[in-house]
Formats: sequence, C-alpha cells, structure tokens
Amino acid sequence: MELKVFRDSLSAMGSLCETKAELPVEAEILIPDYLPQVFKIIKCFVYLVPLQKQITAGRLTVDGYLRCVVYYQAEEDQSLCQTEQKLPFTRAMDLPEGDYSGYSVQVGGQLEYLNCRAVNQRRVDLRGAYALSARVACRTDQEVITALADCGIEQRMESVEGVKCLASLDKMITAEEQLQFAQPPQAILDVAGVGQVEDVKLISGKAVVKGAIQVSLLYRTGPGYQMEQTQQRVAFNQILDLEGVPEDSECFASAELTGCTVMAAAQENGHTITATAALHLRVWRKNECYLVSDAFSTQYETQVSSQRILTEQLFQTLSQECEAQTGGALPDEEAQIIHCFVLPGLPELTAVGQGVQLSGRASAHVFCMNSLGEIDCYDKSFEYTLSPPWPGSPEEYRCECWPTVTDIDVRKNGAEMTLSARIRLDGLVFKRSWKTALEQVECGEALEQPEPDIALRIYYAIPGEDVFEIAKRYHVSPAAMLKSNQLEDTRITQAARLLVPASM
Repeated sequence: MELKVFRDSLSAMGSLCETKAELPVEAEILIPDYLPQVFKIIKCFVYLVPLQKQITAGRLTVDGYLRCVVYYQAEEDQSLCQTEQKLPFTRAMDLPEGDYSGYSVQVGGQLEYLNCRAVNQRRVDLRGAYALSARVACRTDQEVITALADCGIEQRMESVEGVKCLASLDKMITAEEQLQFAQPPQAILDVAGVGQVEDVKLISGKAVVKGAIQVSLLYRTGPGYQMEQTQQRVAFNQILDLEGVPEDSECFASAELTGCTVMAAAQENGHTITATAALHLRVWRKNECYLVSDAFSTQYETQVSSQRILTEQLFQTLSQECEAQTGGALPDEEAQIIHCFVLPGLPELTAVGQGVQLSGRASAHVFCMNSLGEIDCYDKSFEYTLSPPWPGSPEEYRCECWPTVTDIDVRKNGAEMTLSARIRLDGLVFKRSWKTALEQVECGEALEQPEPDIALRIYYAIPGEDVFEIAKRYHVSPAAMLKSNQLEDTRITQAARLLVPASM
C-alpha cells in the first residue's frame, strides 16, 4: 500500500532586505530673468521622486528624479524667492539571491550632505550626495503537506491563516482644478498637500480609485517676505489594470503629493493648478488551509522531516496621526519667525521594552528674519512615534507606510522656539509568524506485532502533555485513546492515568 500525500502552496512576503546606493547631487541652476537676482542663499531642499521600480536578474532598478528647491533672498528688495531644478537618475542595486516573481518595493532616502553657493547673482552651484534606500519584500510560495492517507497514517492538522499579495503598484497620477486667488500671486514659494483616498473598488480586473489631494499653496503678493496661504481640493479618479485579480480581494490605496504647477488662466486672478501624486495600491487576498504538522503510522516505521513555514496576516490598516514636538534657542534672539518646513523620513520598526514601535525621524527648517534684515534658516531634527506599542519584536512585523505632515505650529517664546508637528501615517502593517510543518513523510518496514496477550497499557500523564504525542510513542490511534479515556481535548490539563489500547 502506498502512502498518499496531498500538497498545496502557501504564500507570504518572505525575504525582507534593504539596499542602498548613493546619488550625486550636481547641478548649476540659472536664475531666470523674470526672478530677482541672488543676494543670499537661505536653504536648499532635495526631494526624492521615484517614478519606476523594477526587479530583473537579481537587480533592482529605480528611475526617478531629485527635485532641488533653492530658497534665496533677493538683492534689490530682500524678498524671499524660490527656484528649482529636477535631476533625473537611474540607479541599479544588487539584491540577495532569491525568487522575485512577486515583490513589493518602498523607496526612500535622505540627504547626506549638500553645498549650495551662489557663483554669481544669476547662478547657483549645488554639490552633494543623496542616500537612496530601498526596502524589498519578495513573495515566497511555500509547498506544504495538507493531508495524508492510507498506510495506517495518523496526522496532526493545524489551521493556518494568511494573506497572499496579488498586486503592489505605485503609479504617478495627475489631476487639475481651477483656483481663484484673492490677489494675484507675485511668487509661489511652496506647495504641500495631503492625499485622501475616499473609495477604492475592484471591478472586472480593474481598480477604481477615487479621492482628492488637499493642496496648500504658500505665496506672496508683493515684494518682501510676508506670505499668504490658500488651499484647494484637487479631486482625482483613476482606473488601474489588475488582470486576473478576483473582485472579492481586499485592497488599500494611498496618495502622496510629489509636485504641483500653477498656471495663470484667462479670467482675472484665475489659475489652473495641476497636482502630481504617487498613488500606492496594494491588493491581497486572505487564504486559509490546513497543514500537517506531525504524522506517524500505526502499521509502518515512519520517517518525517520538518520545515518552518512563514505566514502573514493583516495586523492593521494605518491612517493615523501622531504629534511630535521639538524646540531650542534661536540663533538670534531678536529673530522673527517667517515660516517652517517639516520633512518626515520613512518610519521604521524599533524595539521598545517588551513591544514594538513605529517611529521615524523628521527635520524642521525654520525661516527667520534676523536683526540685520537677513533671512536665516534654523535646522532641527526630531523623532516622531506612533503609539501605543504593539506586542512582540520587530521581526514579527512588516510595514509599508508613507508619512505626510498635516499641520505645523511654530512659535517664538523669548529667545526660544517651540514647534509642534502632526504627522499622518498611511499604510499597512502585517503580522508575521512561523509554524512547523512536515516537509517529507515516508513509510518504511512494517511494525512488529505487539505481544498478543497485552490488550491495554496504562500511561501516567502529566499536565501539558498531548494525546497525539503519547499515541505516537505507542503507535496507536489518537482517536482510539480519546475514546478509551472519554477525553474531548487532546491536551492533558491535569495529572491522569490513561489507558493505551493495543496498536493492532
């Protein structure tokens, strides 16, 4: 008689790795004639905008650009001005060996150093380096034994729940809206925004994502550094192809503003605002199966080998805000705060006490007018933390999330500055666990016949023992032991004398 083995596959985002590369920041920015000449460089910001991520032949290739934004003080009227330039890049990074047929990539980074100087009144020179980092999770399809039959086989079954990643898409989208200013802007100095996905549906192999980006424009209507702020809701409606994805799958979407342009329209004070955003879409499906964690035969010698199986379950969908505070002495106690920029970095899982926290670093850049009539930038780094902690260790979790600053409150108290920032995290957190399952089962020689005059044995069980393990020791059926001892639960909760029936 041949042992029948039934198998299936269980998917999880198994291998996790992080790889880094350095991007040079080298540019000469020419100030257009319609902008004032440079008197003083205040600050240069470098924003990462990844456009495409692809893994082929064990290498991750990231295409995108670095958006370099330079703030300076004008020579003629000391106005706050801004100019920018995009630096396109393509960077390939080696990955560990593995199967990358299904994967998810999250790209981030930080500025390592930057020298920004005015070569003359119309040219700005940038020299620096940007540290590009990529977190890669690749899908692992693990073959497991789901059932055994014949040859007197007895098996211990265990229910396993998990999720299978079906799609991981990051797509650049654009949306337009009409905008009316109270007074026409002389210069737009900054564009920020918070994305909000309002509805996402899976219909006939496509994902329909609806939402809006609340765009905040910082501008001035005349010379100087006095600024106005206005907001505009820019709605979007996107359809993405998801061929072969069942409609009963679950999905998550998030929109992250990456850029914005404002063009004057024909009507008075009318403008057209075009927002560009990165739409992050993740699609998964729950799966549940039974796997064989242990087995033995009541008729044959049995050899088994085990393996560790990784499973993932959706732990939490993030759309939460946390508040972080920082402060310190201003470089000039007579300084007047003009504006503050806060740049959040990607969060990481860190151990804290007996649990895990999702935390990251952010940098605040406070523009101040000093007592000499010049604009300075005061830089301050701080941490933000999503609370409360989760139980377990960082290895038990996997997260993909994107931070966005929703509110900044900066105040001057004497010679001190206090800052409070609200940072929203949108994304997914998965809980990871490992289980023991059989990898191979083989039946060998027939077992020797037991002594015919022994019909029952007595076994003295202690709390914590399992009936399956006892039955395996004597090559008898666990069901027969449960019936002989009138037990319902296989786990022994208190000391007991058990009857062990004959194996044959």
